[in-house]
Formats: sequence, structure tokens, C-alpha cells
Amino acid sequence: MNRNFQMWLSSFRDSIADYKYYIDFEKVHYNVNNIKVELNILNTLIGSKNIKNDFKALVEKYPEVLKCIPLLLAVRSNEIYCQDINGGYLYKFNIKNISFNINEQYDRYTYFMEHTGLFDLLENHIISNLVDYATGVETGLDSNGRKNRGGHLMEDLVESFIKKAGFQKDKTYFKEMKIKDIEDKFDIDLSEISNKGKTVKRFDFVIKTEYNIYGIETNFYASSGSKLNETARSYKQIAQESLGISNFKFVWFTDGKGWIDARNNLEETFEVMEYIYNIKDLENGIIEEVFK
Repeated sequence: MNRNFQMWLSSFRDSIADYKYYIDFEKVHYNVNNIKVELNILNTLIGSKNIKNDFKALVEKYPEVLKCIPLLLAVRSNEIYCQDINGGYLYKFNIKNISFNINEQYDRYTYFMEHTGLFDLLENHIISNLVDYATGVETGLDSNGRKNRGGHLMEDLVESFIKKAGFQKDKTYFKEMKIKDIEDKFDIDLSEISNKGKTVKRFDFVIKTEYNIYGIETNFYASSGSKLNETARSYKQIAQESLGISNFKFVWFTDGKGWIDARNNLEETFEVMEYIYNIKDLENGIIEEVFK
């Protein structure tokens, strides 16, 4: 297939974010519901006129409320270290390890609540409901998961086109297969691309047709970076090494405006790699056309 690299690159997308990419609200609500009772108990401290004593009485009666405190500071851990001029301390919010019968320990946690600003948050009505507040915090924390979700978006997109082409999971296409597993399952020698078995390599997808086996890599880069050049060079090498393997084809689906700054290395790979495609190629039916 004779293709023009500049035209191909010009069709790359800015984003492939789907509607679930930005916030996983199902996860947010699940996490909040797990501590909803405890948060409502802590709500009784809102507007307290004697919050230190009220906090002590509350925790002595309902020590399980302690597990909510890290989330109020947007921390996903049951241990928090803090220090100031008075020294440092590792606060543990696992109720199995805490007994508020010990005044010294109570004083430490009161100090924590006061100096982190949580007492101020509660007693001065800066918030009115901790369940709503925790939902907001969880939403913010979940936004940090976009990078991980983004890493799977291209895989999911490619897989949807693989299925649309009629391939069936674990029958004619397989996910995340190592070279050794491909060799064992299909009785093929891939030592040319595994450095005689010394390199551990895993393909995102493997498709088996009547005549060929296709090892597939997928990625999407919305922003530039050194990783893109390394990826292009690495896949160029795999493509060249796989030329000597009968009935095996190396396929790369990639896209994203991040490639604009790394176009030179991508073009080098494009010029020598037969099976390199983008999302527009997928939409134009490249899988049905090539995978035979």
C-alpha cells in the first residue's frame, strides 16, 4: 500500500476520550457509600461550640469514624505522617490500632484535627454536609485516574473494531499475550523478535486467521515526550525483525497529536513498516481488508 505520511499524520486525533473518561462516578459513589454512615456521624461536629471535647466524646463512642479522616484531606491511606516544630508523628486511622482511652493519644489526634484545619472546617460551618464534601473530594481524586483510563482507551477502541470485524475473544483474537505463549499456542518460532528468547515481549492483541498470526500493539499519545521516539524506534526494529518470520505480521495502531513533535521518528517507522495504522484507518475498515 502506497501511502503519504503527511496526509496520514494530518488525520491524527486530539483526543479519544469517551464519556466515562473524565470521572468514574460509579466508583466515586461506591467509595462514599462505604463510609456514608461514619460521615453522617461526623456531621454532628459541624457548628460545634466545643469541638475538641465533642470530638473526643464522639470518637470514644464511635471509633469507626476515624477511617473517614484521611479522605477529608484527600488522602487514600489509613496512615498520615505530619511534622512541625514540635516534631513528627505517624497517625494511624485504622481503628484496630487506636484506643482513645489513652489521653496522650487523644491529644495527638486532636492536635492533628486542629492543625490540618479540619476542626476549623467543621466548627465554622465552612461545609454543611460531609457526605457531599466527601463526594467532591472523591471526584477530585478520581480525576487523577484519567491517565490510567486513557492508557486503555486506545486498546478498547481497537478491540471494538476487532470484534466488529467478526473476531471472537479467546477463539480468533487474544489479549495481552507474551511471545512464549504465542509460540506454545500456535507452534511458531518468534525468536527473531525475542532476542532468542532473552527478551520478554507482550502484545496487546494477537489475531489468528487461516493463514497468519498478527501481533498487535496499540497506543495513543495526546502529548509529546521522549517516550514516543523510543516507541517508534522499538516498533521499527520489531517490524524489521518480524520480516523473516513466516506467517507472522507485526501490526501497530497508533494515533494522537503528541506525534506531531515526534514526526521524524514516526515517519522513519512508517516508511519501513507495512502494517501501521491510525484511527481513521480503523474507521475505513482496515481490519477487514488486511487481517486475512
